[in-house]
Amino acid sequence: MNAVLFVGHGSREEGGNEEVRLFVSEIASKMKEQIVETCFLEFVQPTIMQGIDRCIELGATHVVVIPIILFAAGHAKIHIPSAIDDAKQKYPLVKFTYGRPIGVHEQILDILTSRVEDLGIHVKEELAETALLIVGRGSSDADANSDLFKISRLFWEKLQVKWVETAFIGVTAPLMDDGVERCLLLGAKKVIVLPYFLFTGVLIQRMEKMVEGYRVAYPDKQFQLAPYFGFHPLLQDILIGRAQEALQDEVKMNCDMCQYRLEAMKHIDHHHHHDHDDHHHHHDHDHDHDHDHHHDHGHDHDHNHDHHHDHDHAHTGGGK
Repeated sequence: MNAVLFVGHGSREEGGNEEVRLFVSEIASKMKEQIVETCFLEFVQPTIMQGIDRCIELGATHVVVIPIILFAAGHAKIHIPSAIDDAKQKYPLVKFTYGRPIGVHEQILDILTSRVEDLGIHVKEELAETALLIVGRGSSDADANSDLFKISRLFWEKLQVKWVETAFIGVTAPLMDDGVERCLLLGAKKVIVLPYFLFTGVLIQRMEKMVEGYRVAYPDKQFQLAPYFGFHPLLQDILIGRAQEALQDEVKMNCDMCQYRLEAMKHIDHHHHHDHDDHHHHHDHDHDHDHDHHHDHGHDHDHNHDHHHDHDHAHTGGGK
């Protein structure tokens, strides 16, 4: 029996934890052939091990662990694999597969576009003097931070607006205040802050107060805070996709931003197994794909990163 265990970050704000639970329950309703459970990294139970225990109590012989995390930083690279290693020791006859975090994914750009439009703005028509400021959590992991900048660049490419800037709420520069100042110095009359967060929490509440402060500090400018990702159906699709590839032992290639793959997927049967060797023609376009996601995480995850353990919560996407 297969089980999918979705790992939320966990928040000091119970509203964010409840959003995770409801979100996974919606996914579970679309994945009725598998056991689907929720657990958390911190602040709230069940823990990852408790979540694994529950899956096995329900009869799971294969547990797929899917992080509800935006980018791979300390949690995705160290803490979750460590918990899976412990589970392998505890349950040696159970198969464990570690799926990928959300990462740099084409559909994230559509979610961002949708959240701008939720403000009543037509992105192709009304952004001539407007800067879009994407604000992430911030991390001590340079890889995760650079991924947010990549998202911002891809969003700029998609919308062809004048300014898409990037900032963080903590840990690393540029901080949100600096990001807003940069937008204004570039000539923006209006700044739309796009929270790069999955669910609510104390940091979302902080951002709301900061935007109110900008309106007072810069009365001749306009500021709007877009909704965070929340229950967006495309976010569900991304995570279901992460689960399906792990269930099929296909956690191998980072092809999500590949325009050739996305186009090809429109024309193939989505229900057959995509063995990347047998279907190499879908990827034969001279891409140097990142193949470091062959995750059956035993003890072979030498990521060669200088990991700082100073609460590397950056790109988990909860509001903490």
